[in-house]
Formats: sequence, structure tokens, C-alpha cells
Amino acid sequence: MNSNEMVKTAVKALDDKKANNIRIINIKEVSSMGDYLVVADGSNRNQVQAMCDNVEEFMHKAGFKLKNREGYANGGWILLDYYDIIVHIFAEEERSFYDLEHIWRDGNIVEAEDL
Repeated sequence: MNSNEMVKTAVKALDDKKANNIRIINIKEVSSMGDYLVVADGSNRNQVQAMCDNVEEFMHKAGFKLKNREGYANGGWILLDYYDIIVHIFAEEERSFYDLEHIWRDGNIVEAEDL
């Protein structure tokens, strides 16, 4: 499993649904739970759920296995665990409240084209 390809696939799926502020955080050096976090937000819960559906579809078609999904019914913060990467999809207000970029500031922000 190539975590760089997983990230690129997830980012493409998020971008396809007009995700806001997509951020990729390399956590390889600061955590054993995975290689990357992908964080994005949508303007409302329906968009957040559509983004989640799209990520799941793109990842499945690429052959990547979903380990766990949480938060879909609420739609404020959806977590998709793909073993080596974790995708966090937020509604705007939840993203600013939880501020994962600050929590994971020891990781490195990277661009998808640099993977």
C-alpha cells in the first residue's frame, strides 16, 4: 500500500466535491498511527457527507481498504481511517473549533503535487 497514492486519491475525491482548505499533514515522524492526515471542510453537512461518499468511492475503486468510518450520521466531523492515512472531513464551524492543524503542528504540511 502506497500512502502517497492514497493521499492523492483522497485529495482528488475531495477536490471533485469542491472541498475547502484541503491540507495534508505528514505525521510519519511524530506518530505511529499513520503517515498522513488529510483535512478538509465543506460549507454544510450535505456537502460534508457528499465529500465522504466521494472519498470512499474513489478509494474503493483504487483498491484501498477502509478500516473505519465515524461521524457520518451527524455530518459535522467525519473520520475515514485507511490505515496509513486518516481523512478528516469537517463542516466549517467544527473545523475551526477542533483546529487539527494546530494540534498536529509538529507534523509537516505538504502539497499533493510534492508527494
